[in-house]
Amino acid sequence: MPLAQAAEQGGANGLTMINTLTGLSIDLKTRRPALANVTGGLSGPAIKPLALRMIHQVRQVSSLPIIGVGGIESAEDVLEFMMAGANAVQIGAASFHDPLACPKIAADLPIVMDRYGIKKLTDLWEVRF
Repeated sequence: MPLAQAAEQGGANGLTMINTLTGLSIDLKTRRPALANVTGGLSGPAIKPLALRMIHQVRQVSSLPIIGVGGIESAEDVLEFMMAGANAVQIGAASFHDPLACPKIAADLPIVMDRYGIKKLTDLWEVRF
């Protein structure tokens, strides 16, 4: 949170939160790291709970627009990120295994919003917990 506050005080127009985290995987047979560089990027659904938590925490102390990133693979994920405090989202890793992930999510969004009785995405910005 101090970094977000510093960015806001420094004149940032918005924040992008979060992105790939550094991870480690070990091959039990070789007893060595599974990746040649020892560590590598962890992204996609594995980081979604961390992204949601971080966005929620920063939203409590900053009014800057937030682009939510990290494991968004469905319209439901978009709604969760908006409820956590994101103003917009970025689809990343989902596009690697499905190049049509973005248009599919965009097409599903109104259907899922209707299912949950959500009239406008901006209404979700008011959700605070």
